[in-house]
Amino acid sequence: MVKEILKQSDDKMNKAVEVVRLEFVKIRTGKATTALLDGIRVDAYGTAMSLQQVANLSTPDAHTITITPWDKGMIGPIDKAIQASNLGLNPVADGTVIRVPIPPLTEERRKELVKLIKKFAEEGKIAVRNVRRDGIEHLKKSEKAEHFSEDERKRGETEVQKMTDRHIADIDSLVGLKEKEIMEV
Repeated sequence: MVKEILKQSDDKMNKAVEVVRLEFVKIRTGKATTALLDGIRVDAYGTAMSLQQVANLSTPDAHTITITPWDKGMIGPIDKAIQASNLGLNPVADGTVIRVPIPPLTEERRKELVKLIKKFAEEGKIAVRNVRRDGIEHLKKSEKAEHFSEDERKRGETEVQKMTDRHIADIDSLVGLKEKEIMEV
């Protein structure tokens, strides 16, 4: 029973760290990456589809993303979807391909992005701590139901705390890497 609770807690903490990692990928660093466009939905054939479902994305250089739609009639909807995404990108369509230039970041914008990163990181840490709290509560309830001893519960609580510390350290290392990436571009 203790192992099961620990496994559930570890899985939930891993998911919280993964959410932070995915949020960081979406933050623009001045380098072109197709991940910037992951959340964009295009109105295609009467339904909202992800950009990857209607076009091929590539990065020919560090400052440009090219989008080659499989259906040339999709250029207009793709262009509109990128402009409506609030990413601050201005696509340029030339008839067959859409080029999305990635503008360089100003010092002020870099500092704003670092603040945003720290906000996402804090939300991730809060999620990890909530999982810790839930795991410890679950251990206490299970002990009261006499599934295991007080010593096992205490060992479980210690293990949950170690997991928490490890996952928070993972989030801190992600913050350090992303902050370095933003400030050095």
